[in-house]
Amino acid sequence: MIAKTRIFTWLFAAVALAVASGAQAQAQAPDALVKTVSTDVLESVKADKSIQSGDLKKVIALVDQKVMPYVDFQRMTSSAVGRYWRQATPEQQKRLQDEFKLLLVRTYSGALSQVNQEQTIELKPMRSQPADTEVVVRTEIRGKGDPIQLDYRLAKAGDSWKIYDVNVMGVWLVENYRNSFAQEIGANGIDGLIGKLAERNKSAAAKG
Repeated sequence: MIAKTRIFTWLFAAVALAVASGAQAQAQAPDALVKTVSTDVLESVKADKSIQSGDLKKVIALVDQKVMPYVDFQRMTSSAVGRYWRQATPEQQKRLQDEFKLLLVRTYSGALSQVNQEQTIELKPMRSQPADTEVVVRTEIRGKGDPIQLDYRLAKAGDSWKIYDVNVMGVWLVENYRNSFAQEIGANGIDGLIGKLAERNKSAAAKG
C-alpha cells in the first residue's frame, strides 16, 4: 500500500490530469474528455523540467489556467467541509476555498515531480447512460510498478462537464478531507479549520 502522503499527492494529480478546454468539454463525452486531455497534460509535464522540479509559480499558473476553470471547486470545498458549510459566513467560505485551493496546488507541485517518461493513461469501460448528468470515469496510470487507479466524478454543467471529486486506489479526495475537516471544526470551529489550513500552507511555503 502506498504511503498516505503519496496518496494525497496522486489525488490532486488526478484532478489536474482530467481537465479540458471549454471547446473540448462541449464536444466530448466525459470519458473521451478525460482520456484526451489527461494524455495531453501528461505529455506536457514530461516535456517541462521546471514543472517536474516543482516550480510553484509555474504550477500555480498551470492550475489557474487549465484546472480550476473546469473543476466545480465550490462544490468540492463545500462537500469536504460537509454540514458545517452552511454555518460558515460568505467570508469564511471564501477563505476556506482559498486555503483549500492553495493546499491542493502545493500537493500538485509534488505530484508533478513524480511523473516519468514511461507513464501512460488507460481508460476503463464506462458504465453510464446518455441521459446521466453525473458520471464516474475510471482510468489507470500505467508505467513502472503497479498501475495507479484514478477515478473521477463529473457533473454536467450546461453543455460541459466539471470534476467534483477524485479517487485514487479506493480513496475519494472529498470524503478523505471531510473526516479530518469535521474533526478540526468540532474541536475549534470553522475559524479553527481556516487557521489550520493557513498554518499548513505557510509551513509548506517556508520549506520551499
